Amino acid sequence: MNKTKFNKNYSMQTVHRAIQILKAFSREDRYLSLTQIHKKTGITMSSLQRLTSTLVYEGFLHRDERTKEYQLGLGLLFLGELVEKNTGLLFFAQPVLERLNLITTESVSLNVIENNERRCIYNLESQHKLSANTYVGDSSPLYAGASAKVLLAHLPEEKIARYLRETELKSITDRTIMSKERLVADLRKIKAQGYAISFGERVKGTISFSAPILNEYSEVLAAITIVIPSVRIEEYDKENLLQEVLHGCAEVNAQLKSQMVE
Repeated sequence: MNKTKFNKNYSMQTVHRAIQILKAFSREDRYLSLTQIHKKTGITMSSLQRLTSTLVYEGFLHRDERTKEYQLGLGLLFLGELVEKNTGLLFFAQPVLERLNLITTESVSLNVIENNERRCIYNLESQHKLSANTYVGDSSPLYAGASAKVLLAHLPEEKIARYLRETELKSITDRTIMSKERLVADLRKIKAQGYAISFGERVKGTISFSAPILNEYSEVLAAITIVIPSVRIEEYDKENLLQEVLHGCAEVNAQLKSQMVE
């Protein structure tokens, strides 16, 4: 469903604005004043005062009475824990990612498609000082990077075609594919082989290995990805790294399938 149709037929402005306020916070902007929230969302100050007061009352925001700044509240933490405990994907994938992180000592993440972007929903950081970490909540275009392209490649052909029609390819690094014809060929190769390897397409100086987690209908649910700084890649057997990722995805796939049978 496109944004215009959604806004016309389904959007409730007050709820939409409350969500805008919550999304204004990020890893870089953990504390925001009312004026800063206004600048980031465009919501009028009078409406902001009412909305933030309600979110504070419900526990989704916390207001520091000394600084007058807001931060995300514990109510979101409790909801997040419920999501984690009730989502089979995270339940089965978490121990697999923990094992991969222990074996490789590198950054390992679980990524999904959200609003036509790749979004990280779980991450374990590298154990090295020089690292290429991905953070929960990070998002990026679907046309660049191993995890993004694995997700895109395993969508139905018509969805891929629509995405490419509606998306302008923009250079993220000097290795980002800028030709839609080349991208389509790359996506077909990724789907055929069942994995993707990226050499600095999205983050310069990194190498990423990614493979998909599929449901019983071979629809893509998520991607498991290992990201390593290029300067350290010679310390590893790249084929072994790839096999570890593929094995991890196969393990999660099998557990999800057995859960459906039960």
